[in-house]
Formats: sequence, C-alpha cells, structure tokens
Amino acid sequence: MMRRTFLALTLAASLGLAAAAPGETEDTSLTVTDAFARETIGLGKTGAAFLTVTNTGSEDDTLLAGATPAAGKVELHTHEKDGEIMRMRKVEAFPVPAQSDLKLQPGGNHIMLFDLAAPLAKGESFPLTLSFEKAGDITIDVSVVAIGDTIGHKAGHEKMDHGQMNHGEMDHGEMDHGEMDHDNGGHGHSGH
Repeated sequence: MMRRTFLALTLAASLGLAAAAPGETEDTSLTVTDAFARETIGLGKTGAAFLTVTNTGSEDDTLLAGATPAAGKVELHTHEKDGEIMRMRKVEAFPVPAQSDLKLQPGGNHIMLFDLAAPLAKGESFPLTLSFEKAGDITIDVSVVAIGDTIGHKAGHEKMDHGQMNHGEMDHGEMDHGEMDHDNGGHGHSGH
C-alpha cells in the first residue's frame, strides 16, 4: 500500500513539473480579471461575457476562442458602426499585445454566448475556458450580475441615491450614452 501511494505521488509530482515546463500552457504572463456576464431576462438563450486580459509578458499573444458548459456555442464578437447603427460582428481573434490589456466590455469587444443551457441568473457564476495562441487554455469563473451592472461598480451603484441629484446641471458631454436605456428615464441600462 505504501509503495502504491509513493508511486502515485511521484507520478503526480512529475506531471506537475511537466505542466510547468517552458513552452507549455502554464504561461503566467497572462491574467484574467473582472469577468462578468449580465443576467438574462425570461428564457433568454443568448448572453455575453466581459473581462480584462492583462499581458505582463514580453511577447504578444492572441485570444482565439472560448468555451463553456453554460452555452452551446461561444463566439468572439465586436461592435461596428454601420451608418448610424451599431452592429455586432463575429471576429476570429483578439490580439493581446505585450505589456498591455485587452478589455472586453459592453458596447465593444465581447464574448457572445449562444444556446444557453439555462438563463443566466444574478448571483450565480459559470466556468469559461479561454484559448490563447501561446498561453494555451485558461479557465476562469464568470460572475453573473444584474442588467446594467459591471464588476467594477455593481456594489456601489445599487446603493446610490439619485433622488437629490440635479441632472439639469450635469455635464453629459463626455458621457457614453450607448449603453443607457432611455425608456427608463436615462437611469437604467440596456442588457447588452
């Protein structure tokens, strides 16, 4: 029994060392943060994931694909202006330059989730595997937040009291209105 345990530990240790060898998928120059998706309404079958990939390495990398058991199909998408209309378009990859960030965010580049296995519910999370050209596969947890929220401001925004704000004197010149839901008095946001 002792010999079997020793062999199992030796095998596990050697596999761990092999996985960390240079050129393998254990690339520590990429980190993924702020991963979130917005809840879906009703029986919605599509969603989107947003996140930031930071490349602290000296070589460029490329995000090639994503996969999750939460969706039947995952695609990389961007938004492009077509006249006065913003349209989503599938892309083959997103570059992740050395010493830089790739930001996937609402109204811009994002990961589209099709044929959801179940609606995305606020407070839940799901795994998402990102496939990079050089770093290989990185699996992260994606938090599901309320419609209009992001990871960065979700906690504070829900508690904000807009009752005493004077919206007439606000400078809206630099404000991005692309994600705002104007049917809700300008205070809500669209789901995607």
